[in-house]
Amino acid sequence: MRDLLIGIDIGGTKCAVVLGNETPEVLERIEFPTSGGPEQTLMEISANVQKIIDGPEGKNVKCIGISCGGPLNSKDGVILSPPNLPGWDNVEIVSLLQARFGLPAAIQNDANACALAEWKWGAGKGCSNMIFLTFGTGLGAGLILDGRLYSGTNDMAGEAGHIRLKNDGPMGYGKAGSFEGFCSGGGIARQAEAVLKHKSSPILPPGNDITARDVCAAASKGDAVALEILENSGRHLGMGLSILIDLLNPERIVIGSIFTRCGEYLSPAAQAVIEMETLSAARKVCSVIPAALGEQIGDFASLSIALSCKEEVFDNQA
Repeated sequence: MRDLLIGIDIGGTKCAVVLGNETPEVLERIEFPTSGGPEQTLMEISANVQKIIDGPEGKNVKCIGISCGGPLNSKDGVILSPPNLPGWDNVEIVSLLQARFGLPAAIQNDANACALAEWKWGAGKGCSNMIFLTFGTGLGAGLILDGRLYSGTNDMAGEAGHIRLKNDGPMGYGKAGSFEGFCSGGGIARQAEAVLKHKSSPILPPGNDITARDVCAAASKGDAVALEILENSGRHLGMGLSILIDLLNPERIVIGSIFTRCGEYLSPAAQAVIEMETLSAARKVCSVIPAALGEQIGDFASLSIALSCKEEVFDNQA
C-alpha cells in the first residue's frame, strides 16, 4: 500500500487541490477560482479534499500540505492577511483541516514551499545549501540551509526582495531601488515604462500596459530597448545574488518564473557582477541555475509540504 499526499496551492486568483505521491506524481488535480473571501474558498477547498478522500485511494492519504502567499505563521498554521488575498485575516487553516479530516497538516509560504520542491525533486536535488528565488510577480526567497528549510524566528526569513540595491530606482516591496524593484515582473515592467519615455522601440509601445512577458518577447526578436532593460535587470540580479552568495555560501541558487523563460538575457550581466563582487571561494562553489519543475511547481510545492509533514510526524515515530 503506497502512501499518498494531498497538496493545496492557494493563489490570489486560483486554488488547486492535488493528490500525489512521493515520486512526485500528481494523480488527481482539481482547480477552482479563489473568490468570495476565505469562508467560501475554504468550503470549496474542504469539499475537494473530501472528494479525494472519498475516492478509491483516499484511505492511503497520510498528510495535507498547504502552500500560500505570506505573511503567515507556519508554526501555528495561520494565514496572516496576505496582500493578494483580501479578507484572509488570521485564518487558522491548519487546525480547521486537521479537525475536519483527522489528518496531520502543515503550511508554508509559497517561496519556502517552492524551495522545498526544487530541493527534493528539482534543480536543487542533492545539495545541502540552496536558495530558491521566485522572480515572478514579486521576488521572494526560500532558504535550504544545512539540509533543512530555514524560515527564521517568525517566518520572515528569505524576504530578499526587500533588500535595497540602490538609493533610488523602480518601486518593489514598498521600497524604491529594492531587489524586487529591479528583479520581478512588476519591476521589469516599471523599468520598461521609464525607458520608453525617452527611447523608442519598434516592438514595445510607450505606456503603462507593458508586461515583463512583452519585454522578454521583444528581446527574443532582438529589440535593442528590451535587451537593454533586461541587461539592467540582470546587473541588479547579480548585485542581489552577490549579497546572498557572500552571506549564505550556498551550493546552488535556483531561480524560477521569469528567469526560466528569459535567463539568457539576464544571466550574462548577472554573472559579470558576481565575478566582480563576490568572494572567490564562495563564488567557485555556487552555481546559478533555472528552476526545473516548470509549470507544475505550485502542485509540487504543496506536495513537498505534505511530505515534510509526513516525515516529521510518521518517520519520527518509527
